[in-house]
Amino acid sequence: MPQHQYEIEIKSLLGEKKNVDSLKKKMKESDSAYKQTSTSKQLNHYFVGGDHAKLYKIVSPYVPEDSHERFLYILEDGKDLSIRTRQQDDTILFVIKASIDDTTSSNGTARIEYEVETPQLTLDELDQKLLDADCEYQAKWSREREEYSYKNATVCIDKNAGYGYLAEFERVIESESDALEEKELLRALMNELDVEELPQDRLERMFEHYNAHWPEYYGTDKIFVIH
Repeated sequence: MPQHQYEIEIKSLLGEKKNVDSLKKKMKESDSAYKQTSTSKQLNHYFVGGDHAKLYKIVSPYVPEDSHERFLYILEDGKDLSIRTRQQDDTILFVIKASIDDTTSSNGTARIEYEVETPQLTLDELDQKLLDADCEYQAKWSREREEYSYKNATVCIDKNAGYGYLAEFERVIESESDALEEKELLRALMNELDVEELPQDRLERMFEHYNAHWPEYYGTDKIFVIH
C-alpha cells in the first residue's frame, strides 16, 4: 500500500463577519505563535460518476509520475470518492478525496486525500479530461480563503459562495489509526475558542441545496441559510 496522508477536518459555520473577527481575536489571544500563513482565491469543481480506469489513463500523463501509485490506489480502493478540479490563484490542482469513517468524502471529518498540481493544463482543460472519462459536473464552487497556523492545527477561514463564512479546523496525519484521537484534539481546540461544530446532517442539507442551485451562487457573494 502506498504512503498516504489523511485529512482530519471539522467545520464550523461562522455566519456573520463579526464572528470571523471574534475567532481571529481569540486565536491571537490564546496562541502567541498564531499567524496567517496564506490567502487565496479558489474555484473548485466537483464531479460525479466516471469510468475510473479511463480516468486514470487520461489524467495520469498530466500528474507527477511518483504519484501514480497513490492515484491508482485511491481509485481502486477508496470509499465514496469525491473527485475535483481546483484553481488556487494561478495553480491548477487535481484532487480526489475518499472517506475513512462513516462521514462523506465530500464533507467528512476524516478522509484520505490525493492532491497534485497539473501545470500543463488550464482548469478548463483539466475539466475536459474528466468529462472525457465520463465524469459529470456535480457543482462549481468559489471561495476566498485565509489560512492560519494555530497551536498544532491549521485553521482555514473561507468566504464561500452560498455558505458565507466557514471555518475549517484541520490536521494532516500519516496514520489512519490516529483519526479518532485527532478529531478529539480538534474539537478541544474549538471548545477553547467557543466555536460550534457544524453538524454533518445540516452540512449535507446545505451541500445538497447548493448542488441543486449552484449556478445562482458560483462566483457571487450570495448566501443561503439551511437549518
